[in-house]
Formats: sequence, C-alpha cells, structure tokens
Amino acid sequence: MINNDILRSIRYMLDLSDNKVIEIIRLADPEFAIEKDELRGYLLKEDEPGHVACSDRVMAYFLDGLVIHRRGRDESLPPRPVEKRINNNVVLKKLRVAFQFTDVDMHQAFADAGFPVSKPELSALFRQPGHKNFRQCGDQLLRNFLKGLTLRVRGA
Repeated sequence: MINNDILRSIRYMLDLSDNKVIEIIRLADPEFAIEKDELRGYLLKEDEPGHVACSDRVMAYFLDGLVIHRRGRDESLPPRPVEKRINNNVVLKKLRVAFQFTDVDMHQAFADAGFPVSKPELSALFRQPGHKNFRQCGDQLLRNFLKGLTLRVRGA
C-alpha cells in the first residue's frame, strides 16, 4: 500500500488533527522536523494539486511514534533503530504492537472487515523474511486489516 493511504487511514481511524500527527511523529525523534504544509501534502489524494509522496522515513517515524503514543516509552530499553524500508508487513507489525493485539484480536479485526484469515496465514505474515513460511502482506490484506481496525476503534 502507498504510505500516504496508510497515513490517511490511521489518521481517520484515530481522528487525529494535523498537529497531533506531527506530535506523534516527533515522539519517535524530537529532532525530526516536519511542517504542517508538508503533512497536508501527504494527506492529499494523488490527483489533487499539492500532493507529496510520503517517504518511508516519515512513515517509519509515524509508526514508531504511534507505538510510543499508544503504549508509552520504555526508558529501560535503548531506542530501536528506525526502519529504512517500510512494507506492508512492517506496518502490520507496528500496528499490532501499538494496539497491543493478540492473535485473537488480529483475527477479529480481519473478520470484522469480512476478510477472515487462517492462523497459519496470519503467523506467516509475522515471520522473518528469510523463513520458509514467510508470506508477503499484500495490499488487500493490509487494507482489510485497516478497515477492521477502524471499525473496532471508531465503532460500527
């Protein structure tokens, strides 16, 4: 999925203002500067004037900030390095951590979206890329998870 779509979807799901999104991004790294106009460009649709593609770096800071925003910062652990490449599997993992989802919660989110996923399919999404049972998370799968998560967070 395109980073811009993910950002828009999570922003809608949590009903975040522009300032709150910027605040969440800065939770991951206070030195990382992003301006309101730049954020607005990320939130525009591709065919709208002023649209700017959201980089993997911005998405990584947003997802890491979302984890800190939802769960708090663990001062006993050193800060994790920011992901260099963001793919659907990374987004799924970060959202799972941010919302403290168990396998049951994940299955329920997919079921709420009308897209049930089996246990082996779900566990394959969270394996390391070199593992023989690793499965790439497709756009449709992530889109349905975001839909189910939105239904769960915002209410039906």
